[in-house]
Amino acid sequence: MAARALNVNVGVLGHIDSGKTALARALSTTGSTAAFDRAPQSRARGITLDLGFSCLRTALPPQLGPGPGELQFTLVDCPGHASLIRTIIGGAQIIDLMMLVIDVTKGMQTQSAECLVIGQIACQKMVVVLNKIDLLPEGKRQSAIEKMTKKMQKTLENTKFCGCPIVAVAAKPGGPEAPESENPLGVSELIEVLKSQAFLPSRDPSGQFLMAVDHCFSIKGQGTVMTGTILSGSVSLGDSVEIPALKVTKKVKSMQMFHTPVTYAMQGDRVGICVTQFDPKLLERGLICTPDSLQTIHAAIISLKKIQYFRGALQTKAKFHITVGHETVMGRVMFFSPAPADFSEEIQENVFDFEKDYLYQEAYLSKDSVSSEENKENDQAGEVQLPKQQWALLEFEKPVTCPKLCLVIGSKLDTDIHTNTCRLAFHGVLLQGMEDKNYTETFLPKLKVYKLKHKEGQVERVMDDYSVIGRSLFKKETNIQIFVGLKVKLSTGEDGIIDGGFGQSGKFKIRIPDGLKPDTKMLLTVASKKKSKGGKGDMTKEDESSKNDSAQPVTISLSFKRYVFDTQKKMIQS
Repeated sequence: MAARALNVNVGVLGHIDSGKTALARALSTTGSTAAFDRAPQSRARGITLDLGFSCLRTALPPQLGPGPGELQFTLVDCPGHASLIRTIIGGAQIIDLMMLVIDVTKGMQTQSAECLVIGQIACQKMVVVLNKIDLLPEGKRQSAIEKMTKKMQKTLENTKFCGCPIVAVAAKPGGPEAPESENPLGVSELIEVLKSQAFLPSRDPSGQFLMAVDHCFSIKGQGTVMTGTILSGSVSLGDSVEIPALKVTKKVKSMQMFHTPVTYAMQGDRVGICVTQFDPKLLERGLICTPDSLQTIHAAIISLKKIQYFRGALQTKAKFHITVGHETVMGRVMFFSPAPADFSEEIQENVFDFEKDYLYQEAYLSKDSVSSEENKENDQAGEVQLPKQQWALLEFEKPVTCPKLCLVIGSKLDTDIHTNTCRLAFHGVLLQGMEDKNYTETFLPKLKVYKLKHKEGQVERVMDDYSVIGRSLFKKETNIQIFVGLKVKLSTGEDGIIDGGFGQSGKFKIRIPDGLKPDTKMLLTVASKKKSKGGKGDMTKEDESSKNDSAQPVTISLSFKRYVFDTQKKMIQS
């Protein structure tokens, strides 16, 4: 058997009609079963509907080690059509190096921008390919290419791909109808750039086997072939693999990598696995794995970041299209942050601490979102303080099967595809999945997310030096008994404790353990005298003026926190 080729997965992404498939074809030496728009729907519509895979084999460049050997680029041709963005997100997760294909006559377009965003989340290196240079008039071609190169450099300035190579090509001079004899322009230069950008991706054959299947078909007399990319672990002939979405386990009968039979494949490899007695219609795309190694979850806690190009706030209770692993489902979100005292705490990667308290947020906190009440207090210096890390609870409309710590992307895919806006809203990491269908009862009570509640009332009158009667803090029908023992503060500075109800109209008695200050007592005595005077008929001018001089009424503040998932709805004060 020939020496194992080093495999690097290269994503070919870009706006529809930028010539991605033609470029993949021009680069490829071996097409796989899924390559070059072989699907009948793709050919009929003239656009790529699914991930297409093909490969390019070349000599191992010197930076990747001495001696003979081959470098294999697996080219993943992602569809550019806007409605297929979920497929692109699925593709980006198996990519080591990205080629962003730009139509040189049009520059950056909506989907090229979205592909760039996905690349920033899921990929480390990029090469920009300016395609269709044959459409530029020869005399002005060079200056037009230079102009577009400068434009692209400016666009990439504030991204992690700043300074990446930009190569000009014509993958299919003369367009799709041109004869095959037309040689592509710039493709050999592009191959050299790809070789220079190639790196040894970190591959680990240990751990549980997990593979993203993107095509499934039957071969007469052989069985059913599932083709895909191995995301983790390794697989050998005779191994059992599970199709978790269907709860079916099958034995690996044979394997191929780009038409070459193999007995073993590992993380990063593109492979076809043949099993028997399985209907290919049951699995178009999805995951296969070591039996019992994946979770099927109904809800999840994720750590997340907003995507800067998404316009608009991320609101709690809003619905998003959530892409988890290779599935996209609708889900509702609830955002929460650390308690304000912990805003500046360092980020803890890939763990979630159930012992800590978290603050419920109506929306994801960002510079452009309205700061919460909490922040307004922290905002004395004029600088809105934002937490270093934020989380969300995602509740899915239907269960999803995925590995732990997988990438999560939230999008608004129902936005009109013709508007020039980014539909990707946030990205994050799945920290904790909830496998129990009744997670609201069994799991959520462990999640200590609280809301801050604040109520204000007024002191109506003094009873004695150590107690007052309050009003307007509760509704008439409120059961005041559940508030007994809670601490309150008067606007004059005294601390008090709610002692019980007073009468039937929602009034209540407050005990002041350290007694009322003389000033407060005077203020309240004056206020209540006025009231009784006012009730006795006409007010004199003197009363009128002293009323204007008198201070504001004494207010009562009650603050407490309540845990969102506490079934007993207890009120807690620090």
